[in-house]
Parts: sequence; structure tokens; C-alpha cells
Amino acid sequence: MPADDRPARPGRPRAVPDASSALSPRDQVLDAAAALFVEHGFGATSTRAIADRVGIRQASLYYHFAGKDDVLVELLETSVRPSLVVARELDERVPRSVPAAVALAALVAFDVGTLARTPHNVGTLYLLPEAQGERFAGFRADRQALQDVYGRLGTLAASPDVARTVAPAQLGGILIQLVETVIQLRRVGEVGDHDRTAITSSCLRVCGLDPAAVDAAQRDAASLLATVAV
Repeated sequence: MPADDRPARPGRPRAVPDASSALSPRDQVLDAAAALFVEHGFGATSTRAIADRVGIRQASLYYHFAGKDDVLVELLETSVRPSLVVARELDERVPRSVPAAVALAALVAFDVGTLARTPHNVGTLYLLPEAQGERFAGFRADRQALQDVYGRLGTLAASPDVARTVAPAQLGGILIQLVETVIQLRRVGEVGDHDRTAITSSCLRVCGLDPAAVDAAQRDAASLLATVAV
């Protein structure tokens, strides 16, 4: 058989990820792992499968992560950490220089955007049994801290009736659950501007704001976010 007609042999796994990729080597591993965890489940995904997806040797993966638990920790924390940083900055500005309703609208808009951008919708992994273990305590603490800020901002922005009848902890739980509906929306399609606006509006309405106040808060939130360091 002529050499040109011979079937090509699969190449050997590389020692390092693809240098031509727009992602860093570490991010290539995270991206591959996110896809596999969502497609096949965390328990059914091995480090070998992740390495194969990237196209590297299994041993090379351990240069970046000690194991797949560490990969999942990084993926989960990446989905909440940016929003927590913004939440804390907004929390510090209220009510001294920023109305609570505007800060809440800005936080919701930013958090929805973060969840909409996470690779392969990793928010679907939040409820994994493995994510409840001690190894993931940092992620759970960060998410709780974010929920606490939602509760504080929501209570400050709320109408007197809502502030009187709904405790901050309860309101924070309601608000963060509304925001995380974006995870379910991504299961069935792309998250568009209409979805982002609807989620933000829903959060403000839950706090008892009337339509005019909701529109005003959403309008001013975009300008506020432009001043926040992210």
C-alpha cells in the first residue's frame, strides 16, 4: 500500500496543552473537565478522560491540579468568586453613596452574566453530592457570603411591607435562587438580554418595588457597574 494511502495513526498525547489555543494550559484543563463533568457526571469522569479531552498525558494534568476534586473546586469557585467581589464592593457603597435598589440591580445583572458565561454551565454541578464535602467548604462559604449580601441589599431596597415580613436571610435565599434560574435557562438555550432583564426585574419586584422604581434601578445599574472594579 502506498505510504500516502495508509490510515493515519493517532498521535501520542502531548506533554503540554495546545499552544495554539486561546486558553491558557490550565484553562484548557478546566474547560475540558467542565464539559465532561456536565456531560457524564463527576463520578464517571476520570483524570485520564480529562487529559484525553485536552490531548495531553495524564501525568501532565497533575502539573496543574492534584486531582479532579481540585478541578471541580476551581470550577465552582470561579462561578461565584467574581460576583462575591462585586457584591462586597457594592455593599460597602450602600447606603452612603448608592441607593440599595440600584446596587441590588447591578449585583443581579453582574451575577447573571457570570453564571451565563461559566464554561459548559458548571452551575449545574452545585448540587452534586461530592460538592457537599469538606473539600468544597470554601465554595459553599463564598456562596453563602454572596447570599448574605443579597439579603442585606434586598432588605435595604425593600418596601416597608417586605422589610417587615421577610427576614434578610430568607430574602437573600429567594434572590439568589432567582438569579440561579439562569442555570436552568442555559439547559434549553442561550441566555439573552431579555432573560437578564427579566431576572433582574423579578428580583426587584420580589423586594416590593413598583414598576417605575424597577425601571429606574435597572437603568442606573448599568452606569454603576461601569465604576466597579472587576
